[in-house]
Amino acid sequence: MAKFNKKKSGDMPAISTASLPDIVFMLLFFFMVATVMRQNTLMVENNLPFADQVEKLDKKDLVMYIYAGKPSENYTKQFGTAAKIQLNDKFADVSEIAAFIAAERASKREELVPFLTTALKVDSDANMGLVSDIKKELRKVNALKINYTTKKGSVVGE
Repeated sequence: MAKFNKKKSGDMPAISTASLPDIVFMLLFFFMVATVMRQNTLMVENNLPFADQVEKLDKKDLVMYIYAGKPSENYTKQFGTAAKIQLNDKFADVSEIAAFIAAERASKREELVPFLTTALKVDSDANMGLVSDIKKELRKVNALKINYTTKKGSVVGE
């Protein structure tokens, strides 16, 4: 005759680790999809001005950024303290803007080119002459959709 053993109370069964690799890979894929890498390293000071009537851009992948301002602390010895233009990850001259716009247009699909917007991220202390030079170059290459990037807030600084 078979002997019946009594089940001990309070014993917990061991946790199964068979699904642990699946969980780890799901987390890995989630963070790979959800993480956005910074596209450009900011080499100029970019203390944006304030504006009270701002709108958000819909499609950020159709935006070409032009940064302007004085070089950050890491670059002041090499480039001085005068306002500079940054295109992608390098300092540039005003005359290089046309080539930058052409390269950005070439990297996009042909049907998206009319929707491209040029965003100017200009430091609030930058010289307005530099901004007007940038706008003249943009007019030459027919990049007429311009967006000025600002912070939301009071213009008067109350």
